[in-house]
Amino acid sequence: MASIYKQIDIQAPAQQVWEAVRDWELVHERLVPGFVVDVKLEPKARIVTFANGVVAREIILAVDDAAHRLAYSAVGSRAAHHNASVQVCQTGPATCQIVWITDVLPDTLTTSLNAMVEEASAIMKRTLERSATQ
Repeated sequence: MASIYKQIDIQAPAQQVWEAVRDWELVHERLVPGFVVDVKLEPKARIVTFANGVVAREIILAVDDAAHRLAYSAVGSRAAHHNASVQVCQTGPATCQIVWITDVLPDTLTTSLNAMVEEASAIMKRTLERSATQ
């Protein structure tokens, strides 16, 4: 199994960033606009449409407000296994770091999934930092 580990330094307060991360249904507006273009909700799941045409059904595994951690799994796609977590860690009074870990099988999906994580991370950073200055 391959793991993709991404740390994103954000110039915004951890609580504000966590509120955007945990807003499960508005990922396409609050976190990665333009990268995710549509979200349809189901009980404890969402159908996410990405700008590249990929559609994924993501199941919420855990939302931990105390740890500022959200875990989810994409099911029914090319991956035999996919799970990910996003955790917001305070690094200063108005700064934080997002730690995004994704595990995926088969390993052959790692390159394309890593490219998506890199693109989404840049958009996430830009969006969250812009929101902090408004």
